[in-house]
Amino acid sequence: MILFKRAGLIILLVGAAVCAQPAPTPGGTQAEDAQGLVQAEIVLTVSEGKRLIAKAVPEMPVVKNALEHGMVIICKGTTNTYVAEEILGERIPHGAYVYGRTYPAEGGKRLERAESVGEIVLIKGKRQADLSLAAAVEQLEAGDVVMKGANALDYERQMAGVFTGPPAGGTSGTIMPYVIARKAHLVIPVGLEKQVAGPVFDLANKMREPVESLTETRSMFLLTGHIVTELEALDILTGVTAFQAGAGGIGGAEGSIRLTCRGTRQQVQKALDLVADIQGEPPFVE
Repeated sequence: MILFKRAGLIILLVGAAVCAQPAPTPGGTQAEDAQGLVQAEIVLTVSEGKRLIAKAVPEMPVVKNALEHGMVIICKGTTNTYVAEEILGERIPHGAYVYGRTYPAEGGKRLERAESVGEIVLIKGKRQADLSLAAAVEQLEAGDVVMKGANALDYERQMAGVFTGPPAGGTSGTIMPYVIARKAHLVIPVGLEKQVAGPVFDLANKMREPVESLTETRSMFLLTGHIVTELEALDILTGVTAFQAGAGGIGGAEGSIRLTCRGTRQQVQKALDLVADIQGEPPFVE
């Protein structure tokens, strides 16, 4: 009798589970109906990824708040050139807003000479043309935003590395003491192209070792903050969850990333439409 009751209970439970399954959605697949998900695959070149990130950064709540009520500092860099264009609504000549430049050892293209543009500082959304980076960071307050790109990305550990040569630490040495002390937000727009093999903390320690160098070698400044890659950008702009499925290509897709986006049909379609508008972004150096 006890066995019979237990068996009966199991049968009832199984029946309840079957009855609880959602009814199929007209036109939907069984997998979509079961999980409420659809997916799509996209490929982004390096420049397309930078533009995508740049469109997402101004939509971040911390950035919106600082643009309206506080200070935003956009440090120089290739990705930040795109970020500055999106925030200011104007084009910045490529090469005018960068410091370091990594070119192929042989061949490739070089940036044309362009008149340098000083670091962009905005207070309550208005550009402060006469305020230098050094003077601006002294005015940072809690909740303000500083944007700094990176040379190395450790996505798993949410850390980034920046090359530095000068003893004072370059841009990072200028901004970080104030960012930390004043409790400002550090936003790090950085493409997945910058991912490195191994923990960036270990790499930074190796780069500091006093080994004889046969070529110019740099040290690395470690950064933590709001890391914004193409993955975060897609989430911010469309609500999809994305993961990187591959990398690389040919014919102009060298350094590209292959992403899989998942979400509701509406979210994934929004991501596809967004990417379609971005694809075709010319290389940083044409």
